[in-house]
Amino acid sequence: MEPREVRLQCLFQTYGKTIILPYDQGLEHGPRDFFNARHAENPLHIIDIAKKGHYNAVALHVGTARRFFRDMYTQVPLVLKVNGKTEIPSDDDPLSPITATIDEALQLSAIAVGYTLYVGSSRQDEDFEQFTYVREEAHKAGLPVIVWSYPRGREVEAKGGKNSLYAVEYAARVASELGADVIKVNVPNLKKNPSIPAPYRDFETDLPDAVKRVIGAAAGVPVIFAGGEMVSDEDLLQKASLCMRAGGSGFIFGRNIWQRPLDQALDITRKLREVIRTERQKK
Repeated sequence: MEPREVRLQCLFQTYGKTIILPYDQGLEHGPRDFFNARHAENPLHIIDIAKKGHYNAVALHVGTARRFFRDMYTQVPLVLKVNGKTEIPSDDDPLSPITATIDEALQLSAIAVGYTLYVGSSRQDEDFEQFTYVREEAHKAGLPVIVWSYPRGREVEAKGGKNSLYAVEYAARVASELGADVIKVNVPNLKKNPSIPAPYRDFETDLPDAVKRVIGAAAGVPVIFAGGEMVSDEDLLQKASLCMRAGGSGFIFGRNIWQRPLDQALDITRKLREVIRTERQKK
């Protein structure tokens, strides 16, 4: 078995699924995500959750990974984000530039690398070329690539918005076609919008079927779902159960975990693991 396949298997050790704790929002969103959760400014809070909650990995940018490597080495696997940007410039047509190298991922004993791909941006030609380089270098080094596949840009907004089923399903397919090993997407919404292209414009479905369509669009590549902004325990667990029933391969919930104090974060983590276990037993 190739090293990349071994690392992929190691990522999916929670009843055959994965739970990843992402902490890349400090760069992507800035201090606003910590404004009402000051404890979350400290990366040790996140690493503590990951250790005690038995997460399959934590996703960090290179600066945080370097500084806190000693606090997580051999205890929590690392997914190193290798590109990123701030939210200060307009997101009309974004590109997320390279921020770390594959050599740095190897030096930090990363289990995988993470790459944010903006599908639909007018700069996606640059993005595709950049991703191709990252994918090839990562695969040569035996590292899987997890793609944060996000529909973005003026053309996406003109065609119904970034969270429409059309956009999310397209983003999943693009990441699959370009060689992602794991794909991270958002759960789509089903709001009607006359700007959504046909046949999606008049397509009638429910949310469980929509999530299944997104997973199907990935053509066999594992799909993991983002949590988004903070919601109630009930809403988060409903989302988790929906994704598992539809055939999702896991969760990559960040703010919904680490914005909580440690005891609450560990409690919701236990409940998420139970969702995975319960849904697996039903199959």
